[in-house]
Amino acid sequence: MPDAAASLERLAEVAALERTPDRKRMLVIVNPYATTMSDRLKHLVVYALQGRFQVHAVDTQRKGHGIELCREAAQEGYDIVVAFGGDGTVNEAANGLAGSATPLTCLPGGATNVYCRMLGIPTDVVDATEHLLRLADDWRVRRVDLGRVNGRWFVFSAGMGLDASVVERVDRNPKLKARLGPWYFTQSAVATFLRRYTLRPPQLEVLVGGQTLEGVSAFIQNGRPYTYFEGRPIDLTDGSELDSGDLSGVVLDRAAPFDVPSVLFRALSKHARVARHRHVTEFGPAHDVLVRSADGRPVPVQVDGDYVGTSEEAAFGVAAGALKIVC
Repeated sequence: MPDAAASLERLAEVAALERTPDRKRMLVIVNPYATTMSDRLKHLVVYALQGRFQVHAVDTQRKGHGIELCREAAQEGYDIVVAFGGDGTVNEAANGLAGSATPLTCLPGGATNVYCRMLGIPTDVVDATEHLLRLADDWRVRRVDLGRVNGRWFVFSAGMGLDASVVERVDRNPKLKARLGPWYFTQSAVATFLRRYTLRPPQLEVLVGGQTLEGVSAFIQNGRPYTYFEGRPIDLTDGSELDSGDLSGVVLDRAAPFDVPSVLFRALSKHARVARHRHVTEFGPAHDVLVRSADGRPVPVQVDGDYVGTSEEAAFGVAAGALKIVC
C-alpha cells in the first residue's frame, strides 16, 4: 500500500500540472466493501483523477444503490461513470446506464475484476488509474452488448444452477473470499457440487435454437472468457464476443462425483475444452435462451458473479450495443 500511495500521489501531481478548464464530468461509484478497498486508496485515486476530470465520488450504501446512482448520473448528463469495485459494482453500473448516452469504465477493486480484464484495463489500481488519466486525451466511446435475465442486465456471464449456488456460498463468507480469492471459489465449487448436486440435483430444461437440452446447470455468456482463475481465462465456449450481438453457453447434463475433477481440469487447462466434455453440451450463437426447472424446485441464479436469488424459470436475452464504454 505505501508504494501504491506514493505512485498515486505522483500521478496526481503530474495530472494537476496538465489540468485544463474543459475537464469531463466523472462520477466514481465506490463499493467500500470491495475486496481491496480502503478509504485511503479511494481518496488517493479520486485525488489523482481530479487532475484530468471533474470528479464526484459516491460510496454505495446497499445492494442496488449503484443502479440508482448511475441512472441519476445519466439523467444529469455526466460524461462518464467509473465503477470502482468488483464485478458486482460494474454490474450495477451497467444496469443503471443501459441504453443511456453516458459511458462506463471501471477501476479494479474486487477479487477477480473480470470485466476490467475483458476490456484490457490493468488490474493493478495504480496502472488502471494511469490508464484512465490517459483516456482524457484519447477519448473513444464504443458500444458493447448486454445480456439480460429476468429483467436484470449482465455484462459478461450469468448462470442457473451450480455456479449460482457456488456464488451464494462464497458471498456468505466475504472474509474467506478476500483472503483466499479464486482458491476459495474452487473449494466452494467442489463442496457445493458434492453436497447439493450429486444426491438430488436440480432438473433443468434449456430451450435454445429450437431444441430442448436437459441438465443440472446452465452457463450463459455474453463475451469471452466466462471468468478468470487468478490471471488465467476460463473459456466455456468459443462463441460470443462483447459486441457480437449474441449469447452462447453450455449445459452440464448430469451430476456425478467424478465429473467435477474432469470439468475443472478442462476449465483450467490451456488445451482441453470444457465444451468437449462428454457430459457438457455447447450451444450458440443464440439471441434467446429459456431455462426452467423441470421438477418445480426454485434454482439459484447469478449475474456477473453475484447471486440474485432463485427462480423456477430464467429467460435470457441480449441487447446489441446497449452499453457505451470507454476503455
